[in-house]
Amino acid sequence: MEPHVVEEKISPHAAATPHDEEAIAGRTVAFPDTVHVHDEKHKPISKGGVEMKRTLTQEERDLADAGYGHLHQQTKAQKAEDENAHKEIHEHKLPVELLRQEMGVSFDVKDPARSMGLSLEEAKARLGRDGPNVLTPPKKKSGLRKFLERLFTMFNILLMVAGILVYILLGVQFKENFQNTYLGAILIAVAFVNAGIDYYQIQKSEAILASFLAMIPPSCRAVRDGKLQTIPAAELVKGDIVLLRMGDKTPADTVLFSANDLKVDNSSLTGESEPQERKPQLKGAQGREVEAENLVFNSTLVVNGEGWGVVVRTGDHTFIGQIAKLTGEETGSESHLSIEIGRFVVMISCIAILFALVFFTVGITNIYKGKVGQTFTFAVSVLVAFVPEGLPSTVMLLLSIAAKRMAKQNVLVKDLQGVETLGSVNPFLYSVLPTDKTGTLTRNQMTVTNIWSGGKMYSAFQSNNDDQSTLPFSLNAPGMKEVVDVAALNSRIKFDRTDVPFDQRTILGDATETGLIRFAGRQLPKDYEAYTAQYPKVFEVPFNSTNKWALSIAHKPHDNGELTLYIKGAPERVLAKCATYLKDGTIEPVTDAFKKEYDEAYDYMASRGHRVIACAQLLLGGDEYPLDYAFSKTDDKYPAKSYCFIGLVSLEDPPKHGVREAIGTLRLAGIKVMMVTGDHPKTAEAIARKINLVLGDTRETLAKKTNRAIEDVYDDEVSAVVVHGDDIDDLQGWQWDQIFSKDEIVFARTSPKHKLEIVKRAQALGHIVGVTGDGVNDSPALKKADLGIAMNVSGSDVSKEAANMILLDDNFASVVKGVAEGRQIFVNLKRSIHSPEVIPQLLYVVVPVPLPLSAILILVTDLGFELLIALSFAWDVPETADGLMRLKPRKPVTERSIHSRKRKGLRRLRTLAHDPETGEVIQPSRISRAFTTLRKPFTRVFWEDLLEPTDDETLVDAKLLSYAYLEVGMIETIGCLVGYFVVFYRNGFSPSDLQRAQKLGMYFKKDSPDFVNYAGRILDGPHQADAFAQAQSIVYLSIFILQCFNVFAVKARLSFPFGKRVIMNKWNFFGILAGACLGMFIVYTPPLHVVFNGSYHLSPLYWLIPMGFGVLILAWASLRVVILRNSVEHLRVRDIKGLMMFPTMRTLSMRSRGSRQ
Repeated sequence: MEPHVVEEKISPHAAATPHDEEAIAGRTVAFPDTVHVHDEKHKPISKGGVEMKRTLTQEERDLADAGYGHLHQQTKAQKAEDENAHKEIHEHKLPVELLRQEMGVSFDVKDPARSMGLSLEEAKARLGRDGPNVLTPPKKKSGLRKFLERLFTMFNILLMVAGILVYILLGVQFKENFQNTYLGAILIAVAFVNAGIDYYQIQKSEAILASFLAMIPPSCRAVRDGKLQTIPAAELVKGDIVLLRMGDKTPADTVLFSANDLKVDNSSLTGESEPQERKPQLKGAQGREVEAENLVFNSTLVVNGEGWGVVVRTGDHTFIGQIAKLTGEETGSESHLSIEIGRFVVMISCIAILFALVFFTVGITNIYKGKVGQTFTFAVSVLVAFVPEGLPSTVMLLLSIAAKRMAKQNVLVKDLQGVETLGSVNPFLYSVLPTDKTGTLTRNQMTVTNIWSGGKMYSAFQSNNDDQSTLPFSLNAPGMKEVVDVAALNSRIKFDRTDVPFDQRTILGDATETGLIRFAGRQLPKDYEAYTAQYPKVFEVPFNSTNKWALSIAHKPHDNGELTLYIKGAPERVLAKCATYLKDGTIEPVTDAFKKEYDEAYDYMASRGHRVIACAQLLLGGDEYPLDYAFSKTDDKYPAKSYCFIGLVSLEDPPKHGVREAIGTLRLAGIKVMMVTGDHPKTAEAIARKINLVLGDTRETLAKKTNRAIEDVYDDEVSAVVVHGDDIDDLQGWQWDQIFSKDEIVFARTSPKHKLEIVKRAQALGHIVGVTGDGVNDSPALKKADLGIAMNVSGSDVSKEAANMILLDDNFASVVKGVAEGRQIFVNLKRSIHSPEVIPQLLYVVVPVPLPLSAILILVTDLGFELLIALSFAWDVPETADGLMRLKPRKPVTERSIHSRKRKGLRRLRTLAHDPETGEVIQPSRISRAFTTLRKPFTRVFWEDLLEPTDDETLVDAKLLSYAYLEVGMIETIGCLVGYFVVFYRNGFSPSDLQRAQKLGMYFKKDSPDFVNYAGRILDGPHQADAFAQAQSIVYLSIFILQCFNVFAVKARLSFPFGKRVIMNKWNFFGILAGACLGMFIVYTPPLHVVFNGSYHLSPLYWLIPMGFGVLILAWASLRVVILRNSVEHLRVRDIKGLMMFPTMRTLSMRSRGSRQ
């Protein structure tokens, strides 16, 4: 039977395609309050065409979708609730009359102050129907319940049960088990300490919605019964008429019906960098709500003007309410480190319980018949020997030390586990706007970069990526003085103070004007105030969104008169007013050839993501325009055409110092870096190319290089992709696969929901996702990501609460330090996992011999010197100069891993029951899930999945287990046993004597009967007890001494365990010293012998035995480096062609000095 075949043309590339009708509109951007490039009509991903053609079978389609299947499993109730909560805002599309009808309110468009608004009774009724204008807080668990959940984990339960059983045994046989009096208390205390640490960590998530609540203003101005009143914002209802003024926070989602130069700051919600102008659209606005010019959102700040509007959404139904719901719904991702530790604990606990039960059964039925107390004590010691009691404390303390060190580098860690997660992240999603005013990737400082005048391009700022034909800026070059005059004399900026040098002032004004003044101030021949006072302004027409230009007339004399007119603004608007242009100091008429050059220059600037403005002037004749001429903008009594075009000026907010190198370093560390932004695709791509985020071709750029149509470029020919947010909702599984297969990915024009969807899709393929962000719109993605990183200075409170880390100085380059720290801490954690105490214990039953190490000594080992030594690893330096930053992430996502995940997902989906009518998944009951979980270990599929080869490096993997238990673990075990048997032999006990005495079960106590050894020598009870104490003491000290050698041997992975880098960590030696003091104190202090069974008779000469085996450990570690060198080498990341690792730009002062020379 033929498989079902579906023809698809694959086109995950979704960059916006210019539409002919919008080609000119795309240039109306330039100045000053519009974005870099207006949205062009977007062409969605095609389902046909001539893109890379593939034939997908139904099986392939099912497999592609399987990896994301769990993202869509919702119940009918959940779907209905979700649809209701996220119902699209549509009121901005309604004409005024329909808006009045739907809101049930009357308002006056021409004279808003005369609007009647709602009556008090109607407002009260609506408040009772819709509820208050507040965000619903999340459901919370009690503190006690949270603590109990952390306390009753398998690891802690195991410790507490063992502690309780010890006390039960103590109650039955107190005298025989007096030595274990403190053992039970220590075991139970460790469980409570571990739970307390975990409980502290989960407390951080409770304040997220509180931040949202704080964003709703406490009061607002609304019209009730025809009167403007100040009312609590919580009492606002749909249909209320509100007045918004500069400095107000919008109290609810509002549609404007009257406005006067109203601008709002939407950056925290939509990511738009500039204040957005909002004005009424009496016929309704089209398009998405985030782009509607007549809609203002709850919590956005009014930065200019005032307006009247009608409230259309309140509380949870507002735009920010939907984001709050998205954030509240996301429970966050448990860190991979905690998951791995949990799995390791479960595994080791199961093994410990199994061994304890087996050897308890063997002991009580064979060697120690009827001796329940003695055998149970041994079972507990086996349990304690297997379970790493100090592991949770070691992990938390190591992470805490690393977090404190990162705080000194301006990286605040809220979630300790995030320290390690940062080292394993792949990919990073930089969900901040590249040109965002917050300056996360950029400097938040618009800067003049290029000037085009008279057919020549000049570079006004060091850029490293200009064409070779671009000339360096010089004030003496033709047209440059005129450009500086336009920038200086046609401006409305103010300074915070004028009593300090120009470079030290804060410029108050529009970002573009600020950039122009900063440029002009460095080039003027005299002080800025003196220059503007010399040529005072006599008339001006300020910039507005209708004209898109600003004009001023200054008293600057010339040959034909006293006045000079200057204009700057959107290039196509300014050019349309020009009849001539300035070239090499002469005035030439505008021709088609000039317009072609103009188009090429404009395209060059705009293609680099720059903001472009045009400059022109007109020398006013003295006869027609004398100095006392009465100019007027109301009667158009000023020259409006026949200007002389001077040139084009491009500005950009350049990337911060270190951003380019930071992203390049991350990519060399094998981390896929993706940009998720609300900006236009072309702007996003242009910025991405400057900061090492995009190096290769997209389909558009390759088509342009090869003179082909975009449709003729195959998708597998390109390595970069720019995806438009409008396409994300309709992407199918195989299209997501193709997007994530690219090396360089940019998502543009995205909403908060899109950012969250991208995170979920990446995680579904096995990616450990890190997200950086600063706005409210980033908070859902920050919380859902494996690691959310917020900005401190520019970030909203909501994003800070949702994130795991905060960059205190907003310096993006700090992330690189965090990644290096995270990778090193993972290595340090692996070094700290070691347990050689188990095998000697088993000899107690197998041979049998006296217990080599008591349970209390094992606890002291795990929670004593091993903990101290493990903590010293926190200050280890990388083995090599480039450290771990040229190695692949420890959990790389490969085609094999993706296919494995999808295969498992498809298998899971096929086992789920579906509704025969709707096809929706019917969730199994709890009993069914429990039965499936218990049945899994007895299925073939379970073991196939468990033993499936993988490239992942886990905290406890086969290599670590081999090293800890089979390699160094065996050397340490043999070293301990040699010391154990030598000490006994020197005290008169041969191995056969030990076996014979142990089987009888009455020796090695002070009141034991005399024992006759192999030589016929009689050994009394006190001698037996002291020999036993010395033997246990040498085992305890041998573990310590061998671990001291292992401190350096365990560092040998890329290089030999010798040299400066291995021994330069002074804290290793402090840890060894502290461990030595603890060991000496326990073994050689008589009052402690009752508890720890030490002996001050133990000769230091016996220490030479473990020292000899320690040298053997170092030799083996060196040999291991040689054996495994090739397997480590393939983990290195290959060099990436085209990475720009030089500084982003020189400083302003350097460029300023250079331009004046």
